[in-house]
Amino acid sequence: MSSDAAAHRHHAIDYIEFTVLDMVRAQEFYRRAFDWQFTDYGPDYAGIQRPGGEAGGFRVDATVARGGPLVILYSEDLDGTLRRVREAGGVITTEPFEFPGGRRFHFTDPSGNELAVWSAR
Repeated sequence: MSSDAAAHRHHAIDYIEFTVLDMVRAQEFYRRAFDWQFTDYGPDYAGIQRPGGEAGGFRVDATVARGGPLVILYSEDLDGTLRRVREAGGVITTEPFEFPGGRRFHFTDPSGNELAVWSAR
């Protein structure tokens, strides 16, 4: 996490940490599906890079609990992102659907974490 106080916003979500079962497989999936880049901090932790710092991290654990808050990513090309998620090994749990303001789908990553992707188009 960046220690630059100017990069942080009061009461804003600052960092998202995902529990993963296999660090190498998790990084490969997110790199292939979303072009994410990582900083490795040892075998059990990696930071998810964004311009200006880190957006979150992966932490290895023996189990992953589904449920809780749903992380929703944005895409400028929902159908292209859907294809990339499938090709990278993600499992689509909710096919694309329309809602007021756009479309979205849900998927699970190789560790079983559920996320969604939405687009205004």
